[in-house]
Amino acid sequence: MSERRADRSAWLRPALAGIALLLSCFSAAAQVRRETLDIGDEPGRVSTEEVVIEDGPYARQVVFFRSQEAPGTVVVHTSERFLYLVMPGNRALRYGIGVGREGFTWSGLVKVSRKAEWPDWTPPPEMIQRQPYLPRFMAGGPGNPMGSRALYLGSTVYRIHGTNQPETIGHAISSGCFRLANGDVIDLFTRVPVGTKVVIRHGPSI
Repeated sequence: MSERRADRSAWLRPALAGIALLLSCFSAAAQVRRETLDIGDEPGRVSTEEVVIEDGPYARQVVFFRSQEAPGTVVVHTSERFLYLVMPGNRALRYGIGVGREGFTWSGLVKVSRKAEWPDWTPPPEMIQRQPYLPRFMAGGPGNPMGSRALYLGSTVYRIHGTNQPETIGHAISSGCFRLANGDVIDLFTRVPVGTKVVIRHGPSI
């Protein structure tokens, strides 16, 4: 009986070692995917348009905001993770946002060039080169990483858009776009017309 057990043990050891190696490979591949999916996207994950940030600093709220910009201007502070819609009387409507990760931050002055509801997503060639597993095109809808609305910024590839991952608000995770929870970007979409001035600031405000 002991010889049979010894034979079984000798046969099982290499099999178990092979399984462990295979699981390790799958885990490593999953880790690489998590690290390289640079906009935090999960194509196909469904998030409804009603999602908003209701609590904490990233909840939509009117705040004191001293600015020389005219009411109606959008000011994005990437380092703070906030987007401000300037209002009269040194006030602004503030939204929590997700921003570009290190190496993908930018600043400048642009205008909203167009708007879209449930926009399609066509990853640019640079993103496809970095992440060849991404879809080349994805129709708009609840499972689209672009979310429920998009405001296109000038002639750049960047947008202010929704997301199917509202838990990423407040993080530096994108490839340069600015993301809001779907309910918040719908609110912003109704307030901001095409042609609106958008100021992108990366450094902390003074």
